[in-house]
Amino acid sequence: MSEQCAEGTMGVVYVHSSPAAVCPHVEWALSAALNTRAGLRWTEQPALSGQLKATCSWVGPVGTGARLASALRAWPMLRFEVTEDPSLGVDGERFSHVPGLGLWHGSTSANGDVVLGEQRLRAMMAAAGADSERLAAELDSALGAAWDEALEPYRCSGEGLEVTWLRRSVG
Repeated sequence: MSEQCAEGTMGVVYVHSSPAAVCPHVEWALSAALNTRAGLRWTEQPALSGQLKATCSWVGPVGTGARLASALRAWPMLRFEVTEDPSLGVDGERFSHVPGLGLWHGSTSANGDVVLGEQRLRAMMAAAGADSERLAAELDSALGAAWDEALEPYRCSGEGLEVTWLRRSVG
């Protein structure tokens, strides 16, 4: 039996809001992380006056999503999400960043649901004991509920957004 492991995957970078002055820096950071030019098409973000948004799909080696999120968190005023699709033997990932909340990370299933491991759930249940409100708060935090709530108005305003494809060599 041969061992198989994923070499490549794909995902999406959603920059939900960025000041215009930061947009070139975002493109440079994405270009450096992907080793290819990121010529994003920036459009107005209706949910926040004076801010711009852009989306790009990417293809690259497993772990590229983390590199992209790390590169973007250099600008704490950005609202962004980075997804990495699951691939053979590797869970997907989602990174969400909101000013004031910081960066959240979760593993995702094939349909995009956040997945919590058995040991993490057991630790949360043990820490909460009989305190159901504490367990609910821990679950909300682990599922990124605060980030989802904060980003939802920006996600909804993304309809009709042009997507740029970026590719990084695999292997």
